[in-house]
Amino acid sequence: MTVRIYIPRDAAALALGADRVAKALAREADTRKLDIKIVRNGSRGMHWLEPLVEVETVEGRIAYGPVKPSDLASLLDAGLLEGKAHALCLGGTEDIPFLKNQTRLTFARCGVIDPVSLDDYKAHGGLKGLEKAIAMAPADVVKEVTDSGLRGRGGAGFPTGIKWKTVLDAPGDRKYIVCNADEGDSGTFADRMIMEGDPFVLIEGMAIAGLATGAAKGYVYTRSEYPHAIAVMNEAVTVARAAGLLGPSVLGSGKAFDMEIRVGAGAYVCGEETALLNSLEGKRGIVRAKPPLPALQGFMGRPTVVNNVISLASVPVIMDKGAAYYRDFGMGRSRGTIPLQIAGNVKHGGLYETAFGLTLGEIVDTIGGGTASGRPVRAVQVGGPLGAYFPRALFDTPFDYEAFAAKDGLIGHAGITVFDETVDMLKQARFAMEFCAVESCGKCTPCRIGSTRGVETADKIAQGIEPEKNRALLADLCNTMKFGSLCALGGFTPYPVMSAMTHFPEDFSPAPLVEAAE
Repeated sequence: MTVRIYIPRDAAALALGADRVAKALAREADTRKLDIKIVRNGSRGMHWLEPLVEVETVEGRIAYGPVKPSDLASLLDAGLLEGKAHALCLGGTEDIPFLKNQTRLTFARCGVIDPVSLDDYKAHGGLKGLEKAIAMAPADVVKEVTDSGLRGRGGAGFPTGIKWKTVLDAPGDRKYIVCNADEGDSGTFADRMIMEGDPFVLIEGMAIAGLATGAAKGYVYTRSEYPHAIAVMNEAVTVARAAGLLGPSVLGSGKAFDMEIRVGAGAYVCGEETALLNSLEGKRGIVRAKPPLPALQGFMGRPTVVNNVISLASVPVIMDKGAAYYRDFGMGRSRGTIPLQIAGNVKHGGLYETAFGLTLGEIVDTIGGGTASGRPVRAVQVGGPLGAYFPRALFDTPFDYEAFAAKDGLIGHAGITVFDETVDMLKQARFAMEFCAVESCGKCTPCRIGSTRGVETADKIAQGIEPEKNRALLADLCNTMKFGSLCALGGFTPYPVMSAMTHFPEDFSPAPLVEAAE
């Protein structure tokens, strides 16, 4: 009997040696004449355990990790194929506390299935949402998504259903669905994990969006730094088209929807929807003034839905289980689940899908396990490089859009980066300004010039040059950028800078500059 062994093809696992482990296992199996099938699945999201090797047994899947090529001989000798005990054995995969305590809706299949097997996808509940959507009127599909409370998971938090209704109601002979997969925030990887580990859920979500809004064409716009995701998505689209999931008659419905993958050059500003649309059209990736909104005049001037990967990948479960089921998770106006991406100086880094509402302290201390260095946590940045820094005094803040906004923070794409007590917050503030200066598209003055002046001002503070005056100047620059910038790049850069100045003022008071003696 053939034994199935799962070794991830996810980029994070590959970076830690998963390909080498898979090749070494194949060689060892050939030498020992073992009847095995190696399945290259997505990652479960427990990055400190990668490469994670799972073996399918009669009791379920048993996990081992992190596994090195040199471990395979001893693993096979100990009875890997039967899921026997070994120093690297973690027990049943689903029983690992980090995984067991999650609420996996969007990521239910990620790490479980062969990413490019449509049969695997269907065997684990795939296509049920699309099948239901096909049998419904477009307006009813839009209402279901609206009633679920789903908000844009890319960072803006705008209600997905309202955007879809705007496109549905907009006049136009041609409409588009554009998936924003330009995941540029440092410490974020949820979009990549879906594309590499469960691409059909994104394809299904885009097809539902197309049927709901009258769009017959879709594009996934991602970045050149994601070669593995691009390869998996292209393969999955080919499979989906051959199976009739995409094309002139989606699942035999008579309704058309097709899609393709487009790759950008990696400009951070192309994560902003209008800069993305310019790039998609072959133009320079710079921000457009709004109005008009992309929902009315987007790609090629036509009505366009622009949604993040996780937003679209959440739609199939909403259509399958119903709006009320999805809305039952979460708190306040933040409904459903959110894939937390825990990174930085943290013991248990990875992806953790849960309902909105956990406190920041629970996420960092309990789920993340504190710092990898063992030193006390000093600051946590939530929302990528443009997110605010929260001190331990704010760790009681629940993970909720409005709760974070009330504390002058933002959830963004739900990236969480942990720093221990050795972090220099003045350097972090300077980095935010430098990041903005490098990535600015240059269209608006507050972002283009303000960020450059911000770097210069932070350097003066570090050198002890008129610190009080320059702290006031830095705050004034932030105010100008926040309210004067054309898009969120310049508008959000003040969040890390001002939060660092507010919560860690001691780092902005270096010793004054002493002139050299004559």
